[in-house]
Amino acid sequence: MKKIYLMIMLAVLSVAGCKKDSEFLDVPPKQIIPEETAFSDPALVLSVLGDLYNRQQDFSSLDDGWDSFVDFSEAFPSENGAYDIVQRTSWGYGEWSSWDYGYIRDLNLFIERATAATKLSEADKVRFIAEGRFLRANYYFELVKRMGGVPLITTSLVYDYSGNVTNLQTPRSKESEIYDFVISEAEEIKSLLPADVNVKSRASKGAALAMECRAALYAASIAKYGATTPQVALPGGEVGIPANLANDYYTKALRAAEEIISGSAGGYQLYRVLPDLSDNYAQLFLDKSSVNTEPIFIEDFKVNTGRVHNFTTNNQPFSISDEGLDAGRLNPSLNIVEAFERLDNTYAPLATRDANGNPIYYTNQLDIFAGRDARLAGTVLLPNGLFKGKRVDIWAGYLLADGSILSSDDASRLVPLPGTTVPVQVVGKDGPVNGQEFRSQTGFYIRKYLDPQEGSGRRGRRSDVAFIRYRFAEVLLNAAEAAFELGQTSLAADYLNRVRQRAGLTTPLTEITFDRIVHERRVELVFEGHTLFDMKRWRLAHVVWDGSQMTVSQLTSNIGSATKKNTQPFGLWPYKYYNPGNPNNGKWLFREVKPSPVTGASRFQLGNYYSNIGNDIVSANPKIVKQPNQ
Repeated sequence: MKKIYLMIMLAVLSVAGCKKDSEFLDVPPKQIIPEETAFSDPALVLSVLGDLYNRQQDFSSLDDGWDSFVDFSEAFPSENGAYDIVQRTSWGYGEWSSWDYGYIRDLNLFIERATAATKLSEADKVRFIAEGRFLRANYYFELVKRMGGVPLITTSLVYDYSGNVTNLQTPRSKESEIYDFVISEAEEIKSLLPADVNVKSRASKGAALAMECRAALYAASIAKYGATTPQVALPGGEVGIPANLANDYYTKALRAAEEIISGSAGGYQLYRVLPDLSDNYAQLFLDKSSVNTEPIFIEDFKVNTGRVHNFTTNNQPFSISDEGLDAGRLNPSLNIVEAFERLDNTYAPLATRDANGNPIYYTNQLDIFAGRDARLAGTVLLPNGLFKGKRVDIWAGYLLADGSILSSDDASRLVPLPGTTVPVQVVGKDGPVNGQEFRSQTGFYIRKYLDPQEGSGRRGRRSDVAFIRYRFAEVLLNAAEAAFELGQTSLAADYLNRVRQRAGLTTPLTEITFDRIVHERRVELVFEGHTLFDMKRWRLAHVVWDGSQMTVSQLTSNIGSATKKNTQPFGLWPYKYYNPGNPNNGKWLFREVKPSPVTGASRFQLGNYYSNIGNDIVSANPKIVKQPNQ
């Protein structure tokens, strides 16, 4: 019999010795040892498992860079090499594809070897197998979101070297069958995993239920709203889910969510620690202590190991950056900023002009954002906002009495004001200047996930802020959506209002609409990898990203509508008024601006609903059915 070996780190590591559940992720495989040895020691099994956790795929990840956060007109890419994001006119059919069956094989092998192991304790064995099944189900969920139905392979396939590979060629399952697999796996393993809110980097009962809840919700909405795009389907069911299955999936989603909400998975709660609601929301993504029981499953990092990322280095404000080199790439757009509603539950654009069309002057730059959903300032670093105890310096120049603008292409280039001879700074150190990379070109910086720890913006140190894959607020929103679709509107309102109340929106919503469901997910979950998949499952992607250019009027109208066009990112540029002797001298006014690099408009075609399966895959397996509309 052929000897099988595994790459394992031979180190003094015990399961009990890990001080926190994420420590095993820091242990890379280093040496080759026999399989039977690896699966006789729980510490070595944990090392194998750590590698499998590290290979989980997310749409957005702090580890993969910043550009996946910047698409869909919710942000602008302030880097010269990334302007294609706002200059292209459509997405390719291969965008967002995934087909890593090498990873699935490794997961199947792990499950089989852990199952066959004879020297592990029963408790360790049960947990390891459940974790392997969770990772496999979670990746199949990632596949079905992107590709629709895929070959469902749950055993390691072995080639017999006969020259005939037809027995290894598996056709695509129905899209519904992949969702059913994810849901059933979650149900089967949830009680085999710890019901512990402090287990966040490894699979837990809460993580299994959160996966089930989200997957069932996706399947339900595809079944319901797929009826609006009947041409996005295949006759064998590889793409598309029958409408009559929608309510059953919504019921499963609500049941899984309520199992978490009830506390049976360990007692997850919304993060409520800091008195300032915006600071509290921002801190939710930074606080890795046991006080924070909102995250359910995370991708963790740790300073002074190989598990760190450049998110803060890439996106910190330029003037406050640790190294003063490059920064400021991810600029939230005015599109998303104006989506955060007012505290009276109404939608309105930011007030730049009065009813007569005259500019409104503000004493402080932050005044224009007053009275808004607290999540705005917790998600976005606004002009004159604080980071690391310093104010960001965002302004586009001086507006003079004659209506002309005095500015320069960099804050270091000083210019005298009219009637003076001493050169002064006439534009912000942090922008905005059209085409100036590494500064904000929209007037905003990202705050969500931005690490305020000293040194977090240095490439030599970097950041260890965790990426949250599942969290309790999303579970509440999932429950609200499922309840709404099942006609339980009062229950939907209760779950929605719990999330909104944390953001300072204390007047409860009594009438829940589909627009409200869409809006709430947009503002609560922006920059967390949900935008694309939400629009896809609701079959709204081709509506909101229709490829047409946008005007300011279109930008500022229909805020809160699920079908609002969102094809180009806009900015809001502050100007300081210069008119000595005028009562508004030295005050601020604002203008909506489309950054000059924005020349394209996002166009989502029907063929984008399911990512392309490459010709190499189809050639290797003729049983694979191609995607529709491509």
